[in-house]
Amino acid sequence: MAHAEGRSADAAGHHGRPLGTGPGARRRRVPSPPRAPVAQTREMTTDHVDVLIVGAGLSGIGAAWRLQHDAPGTTYAILESRDAIGGTWDLFRYPGVRSDSDMFTLAYPFRPWREPESMAGGERIRDYIRDTAAQARITEHIRFGTRVTGAQWSSDEARWTVRTRGGATWTCSFLYVCAGYYDYEQGHQPDFPGLDDFAGRFVHPQFWPADLDHAGRRVVVVGSGATAVTLVPAMAQTAGHVTMLQRSPSYLTALARTDGVADALRRFLPAGVAHSLVRTKNVLLTSAFYQLCRRRPETAKKLLRAGARRFLDDPAYLDEHFTPAYEPWDQRLCVVPGGDFFRAVADGRASVVTERIDRFVPEGVRLESGRVLDADVVVSATGLTLLPLGGMDLEVDGEPVDVGRTVVYRGLMLGGVPNLAFCFGYTNASWTLRADLSSRYVARLVRHLRRRGLASATPRVPAADTPRLPFLDLTSSYVRRAVDRFPRRTGREPFDVRQNYLLDRIVMRTATLDRDMDLVPGRVPAG
Repeated sequence: MAHAEGRSADAAGHHGRPLGTGPGARRRRVPSPPRAPVAQTREMTTDHVDVLIVGAGLSGIGAAWRLQHDAPGTTYAILESRDAIGGTWDLFRYPGVRSDSDMFTLAYPFRPWREPESMAGGERIRDYIRDTAAQARITEHIRFGTRVTGAQWSSDEARWTVRTRGGATWTCSFLYVCAGYYDYEQGHQPDFPGLDDFAGRFVHPQFWPADLDHAGRRVVVVGSGATAVTLVPAMAQTAGHVTMLQRSPSYLTALARTDGVADALRRFLPAGVAHSLVRTKNVLLTSAFYQLCRRRPETAKKLLRAGARRFLDDPAYLDEHFTPAYEPWDQRLCVVPGGDFFRAVADGRASVVTERIDRFVPEGVRLESGRVLDADVVVSATGLTLLPLGGMDLEVDGEPVDVGRTVVYRGLMLGGVPNLAFCFGYTNASWTLRADLSSRYVARLVRHLRRRGLASATPRVPAADTPRLPFLDLTSSYVRRAVDRFPRRTGREPFDVRQNYLLDRIVMRTATLDRDMDLVPGRVPAG
């Protein structure tokens, strides 16, 4: 649904000015809150802001908070394609949807997590994001039902012109894309032979049907990633039986649903202090275990197996279904809160089958061995379709930008593309850890441009003879399928994407903003 978009006070005549020096910096006007739609002709107006944020999920709301707090006086708006705040946590509604990162690191550092659960459900996370936006008066800056389709940079005007599907046009001095990393309109769906023959219900977790009743039914969940591991114990509570069908095993680790240290600290310390201490503790533990996995994989394998054996003391079963062929953290590690997945398997409510699909048949899924898994419901938890920058088209001075041929700068900008940043979290830790570092960097860069009277900052393209490595160092199928869509990295500072929060925390806060940047002074339009 598209909403009315009023013309801002500085919609015209801001061309080429340094950030924050136009009329909007003196008489601040922000977009009005969402309201009932008006005539379509209102959608053709053009609004201008200093910074335009794309996406009102966890990253976008955090970005807006940082701009308000770290770069006061900056005008901004958020364009959100859906009709609600929350992004991922509003889209996904499948049973048991939850975080696979602890909430003390997934929550914002500036707003303590006060709930008892360390591994929270999707609804709690969605409420947390919405409450954060409401308390900081960010909601009134959001334009819901506004999908961005493309953006064109003009060096002459030193601004982005952003197109939306509804026909509205926005301009901004700096564009910050916080649209996540996957396609909201379609998940990955293999072409299963014989699917049309299946007599039961076939669903994808990304588009969970509200009318699906699986109580007492035979359910097959295809996949072995975080979504499948979440769905199985949740559906097993009421289903007749749930079978997780996987081509190959994944590494799983059981973590407590609550944090005893957090509970103790919150009894004696202010919420903010307790949150900061637990956040630090969890960052250190997560980082240490990741380093152990990469440097001492055999030791990590023994620890992960020992964790699984606490629930499933059957070595042969563990060998067949829980012993991956890859090393720990070659693919993302799946978290099992309270061991719920293992418990469901141990008490017989769920089971695991490791085999490839031959085809679907009316009664269920036939495997390559000839065995048929009877099913009333099949859930295709086969992964996401990765999509950089929300799928928008980019142009710089009339030349299309092929994102897959660019080189990333400090993990959040693109070589050769002015005044644009994107938010991408960690794969080995909570998304918000890097997202917040990125937003702080953007706010610092915006302040820097304003203070020095600069119109634009463009990361230089590194020399052609430097390495060009994949954006993400993971072997997961969903990453490999999209490797050519994402920018490359060189593996050398500042053209790299580290998976090290402790190092990034230092570098991103102290990095010289002019390094490997082409800076253009602000210009007043002729006439």
